[in-house]
Amino acid sequence: MKDKDNSLSDEKTKKEPRVTKIGSINVFLILILGIAGQIAWVVENSWFNTFVFDEITPNPWPVAWMVAVSAITATFTTLIMGALSDRTRLKMGRRRPYLMFGYIIWGIITALFPLVSLIKVIGIAVVMVIVADAIMTFFGSTANDAAYNAWITDIGDSSNRNRISSLNSITGLVAMLVSIGLAGFIIDIYGYFNFFYILGGIVSVSGLIAGLILKEPKISFENYHPPKKLWKEFSELLTWNNIRENKILYLLFFNMALSGIASQIYFPYLFIYFEHYLGLTKSQISIIGGLIIGGSTIAIVLIGFISHKFNRKSALILGTITAAILLFILGLIIDLWILVIIYMLQTIFSMTVGAIHGGWLQDKYPEGNVGKFQGVRLIFMVLIPMIIGPLIGSIIITQFGIPVIANGESGFIPTPPLFMIGALVSLLALIPLFFIKKIEGVIHLNK
Repeated sequence: MKDKDNSLSDEKTKKEPRVTKIGSINVFLILILGIAGQIAWVVENSWFNTFVFDEITPNPWPVAWMVAVSAITATFTTLIMGALSDRTRLKMGRRRPYLMFGYIIWGIITALFPLVSLIKVIGIAVVMVIVADAIMTFFGSTANDAAYNAWITDIGDSSNRNRISSLNSITGLVAMLVSIGLAGFIIDIYGYFNFFYILGGIVSVSGLIAGLILKEPKISFENYHPPKKLWKEFSELLTWNNIRENKILYLLFFNMALSGIASQIYFPYLFIYFEHYLGLTKSQISIIGGLIIGGSTIAIVLIGFISHKFNRKSALILGTITAAILLFILGLIIDLWILVIIYMLQTIFSMTVGAIHGGWLQDKYPEGNVGKFQGVRLIFMVLIPMIIGPLIGSIIITQFGIPVIANGESGFIPTPPLFMIGALVSLLALIPLFFIKKIEGVIHLNK
């Protein structure tokens, strides 16, 4: 009888779906590389903008131009370097060389960024800010957007990619906790220069450590063919035949683009709004950021462990609508603690949507072209949103903002319509999802 029970138990275990283990070393590497990379991106997407507002000019247009040029640089860099990493057949690995050296140089340039404030001619200072940001973005996109994102796709499969994506989302939250939760205090006490030195150092050191211990999955040469010329590969990416063959992938890309446009309407100006409209100090912004990110991280960790049970399409629709409602409400809130609660909830839903969306994308990348498609992803994730979004945001600020003069330069302080319009635009991201069948959102677990 006991043998029969054991047999039934073994048979049940075999039939139960299982999630492939990520592995402790890979988890550690995702944390190291993800946190280091996200620290640099958070600095660029938030404190770079406040630095320009505080130290150079309060005019919103230089921020819009900086974001746009950075987006263009990131997209073309990721297209080229991602494709090169697919082609790379070095003993050191495919992704590892780009990761290691990219992170080191990325951190160095981040640390040197505030030197542009020493330029006294405003026009030249603005141009140099844009140039410095573009150079930093080149190395950041090589290391993170192209190589790192291709690597986390290489090490996963359909069963565990939601978990990998959730883990990757957590690194973004931890990075935000470090670079936002501590940044305001560091800037208030030690100034922008020391702040950028510290964060740049973290990026370089973390990239070096991770690059030295990273091991990649073995490269299969079974289906390997001599690569086409790069220009021909890129010209084929956005052809109708390629889009039709990868219909769901491109619908997810369009969903990402519309959602990204909405977030880029307000996010580049978020800290400026907190400081100059709500009257918070940088230290207070750090405390608020720490509370929001800490609470969101706990929630995302818990959601990540059960996310494989959700239908992806249903989860994206529900999460997008909820996040939009909370963002709209955020523009109506002045009370500090209610603002913290609403923004924390909005962050949780936004990050959950991002994690599930990221896992779904990884399942749909064509085999053998993962690195190259990181560049396509950047077209929809970065290029389109970061050109259109800040442009709309600057127009809104110019029309509805509060006029101000700082450092002898005229500009505008962001106001609540920025969030309300961003919330309405975010609902457009639902349109591509309606063209995906619900059955496509089912996650296939290992047997």
